[in-house]
Amino acid sequence: MHVHLDALGGVAGDMFLAAMLDARPDLVDGALKAIRAAGLPKGWTAEAVDHHADGLAGRRFHVVPPAHGVHHHHPHEHHHHVAFRDIRAMIEKSRLDGGVKARAIAIFRLLAEAEGAVHGQDPEEVHFHEVADWDSLADIVGAAFVIEALGGATWSVSALPMGSGRVKTAHGILPVPAPATARLLEGFETLDDGIAGERITPTGAAILKALAPARRRLPEATLTASGTGFGTRALPGLPNILRALLFDTDAAAQNAPGRESEVAVIAFEVDDQTPEDLAAGLDKLRAEADVLDVTQAAVFGKKGRLMAAVHILCRAPAVERVAAACFAETTTIGLRWHLARRFELDRRAVTAGGVRVKVVSRPGGATAKAEMDDIRDVPGGRVARAAVRVAAEGDALRNGKTSKRKTDDA
Repeated sequence: MHVHLDALGGVAGDMFLAAMLDARPDLVDGALKAIRAAGLPKGWTAEAVDHHADGLAGRRFHVVPPAHGVHHHHPHEHHHHVAFRDIRAMIEKSRLDGGVKARAIAIFRLLAEAEGAVHGQDPEEVHFHEVADWDSLADIVGAAFVIEALGGATWSVSALPMGSGRVKTAHGILPVPAPATARLLEGFETLDDGIAGERITPTGAAILKALAPARRRLPEATLTASGTGFGTRALPGLPNILRALLFDTDAAAQNAPGRESEVAVIAFEVDDQTPEDLAAGLDKLRAEADVLDVTQAAVFGKKGRLMAAVHILCRAPAVERVAAACFAETTTIGLRWHLARRFELDRRAVTAGGVRVKVVSRPGGATAKAEMDDIRDVPGGRVARAAVRVAAEGDALRNGKTSKRKTDDA
């Protein structure tokens, strides 16, 4: 499945959740159940209700406090102070499914890192203001449930309206987009449609960042569903909506050379670091979370100097963290990066005769490759190792026992 987000009015947490639940009404009960499981206070309710405005039909998402009607306050009306560590602890102790917990915490972590960078604080110590009430907590938990429910869906997003003017926050009057929001939106394509005001909220920006969408790319696939999520503001001459378009990519995938995904590619050269120290640094980069591959090659640079050209693949959302690790572990003072699409063949790791073997599904039939570390110490030299390898690979192709599905190879 592929989901394209069309940010006509903008992106906020409640708009994202409303649009997705309008497109996938079968997820409504699960999302509301997840929000309750996260600790929604007694007497509070969450609603995904039908809504009509500007000649369009869709949904609105509300969090309703006790003894009140529909809750229409502006997301910056309340200024509670809740630390990221406390929100994380609350989610970890909740009855949420493990995958939903991890996604919700990841979105909050992105917010904490952005706020920390803007205000010069450790992310662990960041106190949320605008996202501290149950409106935004429910938005993030509900979004995490929907994203998890869609499994391996890929995402794309239209150019984002940045808005203009000023917004009132717990830190005073700030420009639009707010500093933390602007940091989260680095790398996204934007547009100026001439309509002022806050168009992307911090929660909406964090959800987009967590999705790592392929920007404006649309797949060659069948459109199967669409959903419209309404925001709370009325925009002059423009519906304040976020539209979700859902595509079935299974049929297209049958004709593709493999599963398509997106990775970040980082490249740089080093000419003033000893080979021993560079090797140690690259080993540490290989061990970084979300790094998929690290390679180096010898090249000639300026003045005929021999240099090491380093090439790194990592998951797109981790590119900034991995880039920081590159600066920490090598002597490079600059690097290049870009997002790239890739095709991956399905593969799995199996065990055969105590040897780990990677089995890959290829168009012409499956192939197998034994893990050299598992046969390195076989007595008898090269011929004995080759015999063990051939036997393990043959057994794996016939009836190997899966030990762990491989999805992270470059």
